[in-house]
Amino acid sequence: MLVHSRKGKWAAWALFLVLFLPLFALPLLVIVAASFSTHWSGAFPSGPTTEHYSAAVRGESLQALTTSLVTAVTASLLALTVGSWAAIAAAGLKKRGRRVLDALFVLPVAVPSVVVGLAILVAFSKPPMLLNGTRWIVILAHTVLVTAFAYQSVAAAIIRLDPMYEQAAASLGARPSYVLFRVKLPLLLPSLTAAAGLCFALSMGELSATMMLYPPDWMPLPVLIFTATDRGSLFTGSALAVVLMGTTLLVLLAVSRIRTRASYR
Repeated sequence: MLVHSRKGKWAAWALFLVLFLPLFALPLLVIVAASFSTHWSGAFPSGPTTEHYSAAVRGESLQALTTSLVTAVTASLLALTVGSWAAIAAAGLKKRGRRVLDALFVLPVAVPSVVVGLAILVAFSKPPMLLNGTRWIVILAHTVLVTAFAYQSVAAAIIRLDPMYEQAAASLGARPSYVLFRVKLPLLLPSLTAAAGLCFALSMGELSATMMLYPPDWMPLPVLIFTATDRGSLFTGSALAVVLMGTTLLVLLAVSRIRTRASYR
């Protein structure tokens, strides 16, 4: 912590707890409590039960979770591939070219995601690229929305990358493709894994664009949570939200371990 005095540290921790608990931790704890409850008693949920979780891990709920995982993993891999390639290509451009490429990739996140969903719906509802009504239009929308974060993460890492490694490899006669795959990409591996985790988390929670695009046989879990709470099934929706949150955290922990190992290579 940057505060060196003991009183300053205590004050900083007190301010952190005062801001963190009511704004971030308490709402999540209420959702967890509601997922184990059957009704509200005063200001808090009550009536302990685990029935909501038994329904949240089978049938339609399990299928929606699987759909979210497949969508998020596929979109993250596509976004990481496109974003990394674009970031590496942008590093060799002049300043004006980099600005144009930055604006191009940031544009989907600079506008509301519902606008992106509508644009994709209009663009891919007629031949020759007819994706409307298929799972691929949902995956495409998620890819477009998260690619900007992969691009920015990798581009920032390339700026911090010491060029001496590439220069040393090139001076020893290494071809550009060898330098890219055996020198640059391994050095970027921690940033690549971090970008993959961020893209995965964002895709798992995406709702606005997905609501406009998903077909009946490809309903991600956030849509199911929304429909459950919209019908008044608050406690079922809370259990589904906890399952979504727990699954996302487990995947992010796995990605974090990979990133830690990559950092010590």
